[in-house]
Amino acid sequence: MKKTFVAGLGIALAVLALSSCSKKNKKTADCCKDGSADCCKEEKADCCKEGGEDGVVVLKGIIDLVPHQEIIDYAAPALLKEGIKVVTLQDASDNLGNEKTFAGEADFNYFQHKPYLDSVNLQNGWDLVSVAAIHVEPISLYSDKYTSLAEVPEKAVIAVPDDGTNEYRGLKLLNDKGFIRLSENSLSALDANIGDITEYLKPVKIVEINAFQIIPTRADYDLFVNNTNKILESGIKTNILAQEAADSPYGNIIVTKASRANDPAIQKLVKVLLSDDVQNWIRNKYNGAVIPVK
Repeated sequence: MKKTFVAGLGIALAVLALSSCSKKNKKTADCCKDGSADCCKEEKADCCKEGGEDGVVVLKGIIDLVPHQEIIDYAAPALLKEGIKVVTLQDASDNLGNEKTFAGEADFNYFQHKPYLDSVNLQNGWDLVSVAAIHVEPISLYSDKYTSLAEVPEKAVIAVPDDGTNEYRGLKLLNDKGFIRLSENSLSALDANIGDITEYLKPVKIVEINAFQIIPTRADYDLFVNNTNKILESGIKTNILAQEAADSPYGNIIVTKASRANDPAIQKLVKVLLSDDVQNWIRNKYNGAVIPVK
């Protein structure tokens, strides 16, 4: 009788374990089918760790909202055909995207350009690498008051971002469009502020201001320099007077750890994002506000 009871108990426990496992696997599969960041947050990213069903590899990403997430969303069907599902853990607003990628919390990130990545690698001793550039968010010269450079009057006030990389990019654009002349040292170092202006070729005033404050205060300026993604996120309508070219060194890149640069899943992600279909979609969707690298 005891043996029968023990055997029956063992069978019951095994069935219970199988049932629990089955439920967990179904939960995981449903989550991976959903593929949303909220789903993975609710499940504490277990679905992301365990992978999808039918051989689908789940890549966890830290991805900026605009245009990065929109590009990933468009590419999702093509990625799925390659056996890849991207799950966005979060956007990059907390400035911890590289730290979390280095720690292995994310498989990749997509929000930055290589000069910025190089600076944080140097500062922190990380081995994060750029796998490929996907698009350029050209820093641009905007105006609510004028529609062309020819209309810009003398003594115009121009706002530029006050952070290192973007201030250089803004001043370089003004240098290229004949407003100012920057020192040769600043041009070779890819680093400049208004102290590096050696000559004002046009009588204008340049004001350094926090990039996030430029759009709310743009009525105070005749022209303003800012990143495309900030303009897109704000939804404002304004005139583009000049912008960087597609060969800018500031292409937005797919970043992962050096040990994963040749990971087949990461390579498939890059392959799809650089496909003619996705690159043409970027070109048509953003009408020059975001430039594909191909």
